[in-house]
Amino acid sequence: MKPLFHPRLINPPFEDPILFIDFLYDKKAIIFDLGDISRLDGNEILKIEKCFVSHTHMDHFIGFDYLLRSILRSNKKLEFFGPPGFTKNVEGKLKGYTWNLVKNYSLELHIYEVRQRSIKRSKFICREGFKKYTFPSLHFYETLIENAQYSIKAVLLDHFIPSLAFSLNEQFHININKEILKKLKLPPGSWLKDLKKAIWERKPDSMVINVPGENYSFSLKELKEKLVIITRGQKITYIADCLGTPENFSKIIKLAKGSDYFFCEAYFLEEDNNLAETRGHLTASQAGMLAREAGAKFYKIFHFSPRYKIYEKKLYEEAEKAFQSKK
Repeated sequence: MKPLFHPRLINPPFEDPILFIDFLYDKKAIIFDLGDISRLDGNEILKIEKCFVSHTHMDHFIGFDYLLRSILRSNKKLEFFGPPGFTKNVEGKLKGYTWNLVKNYSLELHIYEVRQRSIKRSKFICREGFKKYTFPSLHFYETLIENAQYSIKAVLLDHFIPSLAFSLNEQFHININKEILKKLKLPPGSWLKDLKKAIWERKPDSMVINVPGENYSFSLKELKEKLVIITRGQKITYIADCLGTPENFSKIIKLAKGSDYFFCEAYFLEEDNNLAETRGHLTASQAGMLAREAGAKFYKIFHFSPRYKIYEKKLYEEAEKAFQSKK
């Protein structure tokens, strides 16, 4: 069965951390962190509809300018989610440029600043020189987004500054039984995408689905019973920079519980734990332990300190040893 979400780390582990999640059969994607995104091609950048930024240290946020330049002429409403102070940082970047030639550009940037119990909202309109508009704050408790296909939860971690961790949860997974499709002599095509959308949006079973180019029509209930396989959705968790403290560990394990994919920073080796504590980062051993405690099916470590360029293998070995260890 083909998964709906396809996560991949864009850069090698010694470079800026970015997790790009492509949506199968759909022209959209989301991205966790905005370091150097130059390895993404133009089509991939244009697919991005939501950006989730853990914090605004340069290696996690320098790609904002590259992204903005790439989409400036597009007709998009791009959403950004970031930690306390995020709105001011976005506004500062926008004020660094002159916008006298953008009156016909319809791009909008919607900013969601995630605080402990609230989300501060604002938007910047390109054609008005990125003039800022503010809106009433929303209540926040773990869930940032909830739609027909997926939800995204977040927690604030301690990195000597607030740093967000994120978890994407697919509501449920829909696959088409190709053997039955063939047996019914029905063609593949965009109508199957419409069928999936109707199921995600929980349309009534009596809804009629027409097969384009064919003299066939079915109720949604018939197609669900004959053609559709519904299974548990994917869970993808992204953990960026944070201290290796019991409080952070507890938050991470709760957020990541049952993850299919667990992506976690591992800046230092355990032998340099004193440096990890000083710099506010996790060790490879801690990352492996967190993946194990969360019950992750697959984990990937990233964001390594340059000091280990000739010892890269040790980071993977240390994480795997902790992942395989018994409680």
